Amino acid sequence: MKTDLIEIQLNSEIMADGLLLKAWRDEVRLPNGKTAVREYLRHPGAVVMIPVFPNGDTMLVKQFRYPLRQTFIELPAGKLDGDEPIEVAARRELIEEIGYEPLRLEKIAEFFPCIGYSNEKMWLFIANDLKAATLKPDHDEFLEIMRLPFSEAVSMALHGQITDMKTICGLLLGRQYLEKLA
Repeated sequence: MKTDLIEIQLNSEIMADGLLLKAWRDEVRLPNGKTAVREYLRHPGAVVMIPVFPNGDTMLVKQFRYPLRQTFIELPAGKLDGDEPIEVAARRELIEEIGYEPLRLEKIAEFFPCIGYSNEKMWLFIANDLKAATLKPDHDEFLEIMRLPFSEAVSMALHGQITDMKTICGLLLGRQYLEKLA
């Protein structure tokens, strides 16, 4: 990595300490020696899953997202709880959101969705060998589950019916991964 692009933290202060997010303001020294302020959110990380059924179906969820005041179509996903291993989080979130437990998880990608203002990292999984489980939604989470052919979900992403970036990215990476297996 080129060291002449690195910014050095001079001081740091917490601006907000929320239940999910923590907002920070840091003063940094720039590569040219001047200083600047960087504000960012610290996030615990999240998992995103592509459930795959033997017939080629997948499951998406519809969910109202308060910051944008609208309903989105998304892949099942959720944040990590504490130091929870990512595979444990992926299994837990699938049971919570769609009522299926994956007997096999394959991590296919890691990505950072908001590099300009957050340290959030997401891990993308293909969830196979799905076993029906008791749906366990969070008390404050209301979802509509959609089962559809995987190819239809990809088409929805390509034609603007899905606008959530983690879902678009997940479906396109998932398509590439699954095509290599075929």
